Amino acid sequence: MDIEKEQDNWRPLLDNAGDKEIDALREKQLKAFRRVLDVMDDLRCKCPWDRKQTFGSLRPQTIEEVYELSDAVSKLVSESATECAGGSGTSCETSGTDAQAASCNEDGKNLYREICKELGDVLLHIVFYAKLGQEQGRFDIADICNSLVDKLVYRHPHVYGSTSVGGSDDVVKNWEQLKSKEKDGNKSILSGVPFALPSIIKAYRVQDKARAVGFDWEQKEDVWAKVAEELEELKAELVSYSAQRDSESSSCKLRAEGELGDFIFSVVNAARLYHLNPDSALEMTNNKFIRRFNYVEACAKEMGRDIKELTLGEMDELWNRAKAQEHFQN
Repeated sequence: MDIEKEQDNWRPLLDNAGDKEIDALREKQLKAFRRVLDVMDDLRCKCPWDRKQTFGSLRPQTIEEVYELSDAVSKLVSESATECAGGSGTSCETSGTDAQAASCNEDGKNLYREICKELGDVLLHIVFYAKLGQEQGRFDIADICNSLVDKLVYRHPHVYGSTSVGGSDDVVKNWEQLKSKEKDGNKSILSGVPFALPSIIKAYRVQDKARAVGFDWEQKEDVWAKVAEELEELKAELVSYSAQRDSESSSCKLRAEGELGDFIFSVVNAARLYHLNPDSALEMTNNKFIRRFNYVEACAKEMGRDIKELTLGEMDELWNRAKAQEHFQN
């Protein structure tokens, strides 16, 4: 299927469509979703591998599929950042959406195809869990969809009710307040943050949830004093830690790690206040480091040498060459 052609087809429909066009689009979507459900029924009945799956056996595969989707989205974000940096000099926030930034070249089109594929894999797992729940008489896909819709309608009173909001911040505050009132809602503000989230994402989420109830800096610039304070405390603790002979087994290491955590937490807080995603930012830097290191390694091979044989000065020279090439391309 030509993803770009499909996008061109549905965008004007959503923007300018009448009832007939919307009905036709929805019928097409429902028909496709029914095909997914029918195939799931077939696989569960006729395929030995699908028949033996359980909630427990699917869980690690679900995690893997979500990470693969995350990787695909990260590539799109990186491509968008490159397009913005190398184009007019404006940021993605001011120049348009990810789609506008990345879809104008072939790489961008391939990224959307990859995201589409990975979304399908995640959808398969949702449908699979629904099938397992149906077989056990607990829930089915209709229960999942209706539960989701009921929640969305309830938590968007500014859309489906008479509540007025002044912007997205008000929406988030209302969301958290309504969530706490629900029968199966969170018992506390932060209890809704999954325990198993990666640490940087968890730090961002707990800070953001605290912000939603008013626990935040009055001025975003105030955070820098906290960042500086945490950095000084970390440096002081590292001096003490480095002086320990048996530092690996000492309580000094725990204190140093604690101060490191406080510093990282404060940097995440600063990123949040400036509307930057620290996880995405770190992933961009990870990818940048990998690209440049791979370049150094490839150059070493071209010279007929193992990278371990290069001096630090030689590696620095190749590293700077990789940086220069990236800046030239952008």
